[in-house]
Amino acid sequence: MNVKILIIGGGPAGLAAAISAYDNGENDILILEREDRLGGILNQCIHNGFGLHTFKEELTGPEYANRYIEEVKKRNIKYLLNTTVVRVDDNKHVVAINEEGVLEIDPKAIILACGCRERPRGAINIAGDRCAGIYSAGTAQKLVNIDGYMPGKEVVILGSGDIGLIMARRMTFEGAKVKAVLELMPYSSGLNRNISQCLNDFDIPLYLSTTIVEIIGNDRVEAVVVANVDEKLNPIMSTKRTIKCDTLLLSVGLLPENELARGAKVDISRITRGANVDDRLMTSIDGIFECGNVLHVHDLVDFVSEEAKLAGLNAVKYVNSNDSKKHEKVFVETDGKVRYVVPEMIVKNEDTSEISLKLRVSNVFKDKYLEISCDDNVIYSKKKQILTPGEMQNIKLSGEDVLKLRHANNIKVYLR
Repeated sequence: MNVKILIIGGGPAGLAAAISAYDNGENDILILEREDRLGGILNQCIHNGFGLHTFKEELTGPEYANRYIEEVKKRNIKYLLNTTVVRVDDNKHVVAINEEGVLEIDPKAIILACGCRERPRGAINIAGDRCAGIYSAGTAQKLVNIDGYMPGKEVVILGSGDIGLIMARRMTFEGAKVKAVLELMPYSSGLNRNISQCLNDFDIPLYLSTTIVEIIGNDRVEAVVVANVDEKLNPIMSTKRTIKCDTLLLSVGLLPENELARGAKVDISRITRGANVDDRLMTSIDGIFECGNVLHVHDLVDFVSEEAKLAGLNAVKYVNSNDSKKHEKVFVETDGKVRYVVPEMIVKNEDTSEISLKLRVSNVFKDKYLEISCDDNVIYSKKKQILTPGEMQNIKLSGEDVLKLRHANNIKVYLR
């Protein structure tokens, strides 16, 4: 089949991108979703805290998703469920499978909105037995919130990512005892509000600069051996201690789901693990866009939806454009203290539309100026009392500042 805009992923990013594309004049849109319903990961996030930026009210994950699902249905935007994309090539030829068989699709533009996945145990090399009772935090969330199963009664959580923090509270609500949350780094990777609401409110201890060095158990987890780590994150074996538990939840990071992008020969960032994109959210392959957690991991779903609207708009501009020339771009440099910036490139043209630069820092910094310079001239400077890796910064530039970015030969984002 042929379609103007193909969106891969029916979660919050894909839904927002589809609505934006439709509202900007394109109705030949198709969403492909591998699950049996739209909504993505939001369907299992039954806690509230979603939608404060987008809808100015506090919603649960399913409520937030349903707002977008209803808007997609109102516009009669086509979607296929239980459909898995197995290949995208650099000519934008897409192969997918579902119960009807094999689909081959040739869209004019593709928006990758595939979300992210959790880093598994194998990626963190914990010694010990391969016993039952070890789950990723997201898997445990699905078991409790969707399937109605309790993973265990005495729980240790490794990693202070937001899903892990939320599951500490959820397991407590369901009657389990959360013995500890352990974090390898000297700071938490979760939002401060989640540390307060999910740990402090329930007297759940958070141990920083601490990791698991061994898992003990035959048929099922019986205990974990933990130790403090030094400045190089190596375990200090003299600090070893044992915590008895029957369940270990891993919340050790999220990875953008970019296998399809790699298959299409899209350039991938070694830092974010998402695609390198310009300010249109276009990847290194013309007509392939990325948005949401497949591009870089966001703090809030509201920010995912905002970013996806831009992808939808620019996909429409692309399919309606007769401009086939390659646009010159300038790379955005960072100083190491700023770990990454998205977008990584700014297109050199005369478009004055607002540009949002999203970034994360590499450590905890206090009383620093976050600055942007174009050809060594500072165009943005704001003092921040505290900057942490767990809090994404979003700098919005408009008007003359956008033109300064587009006309620059050198752009740098840094802390001073």
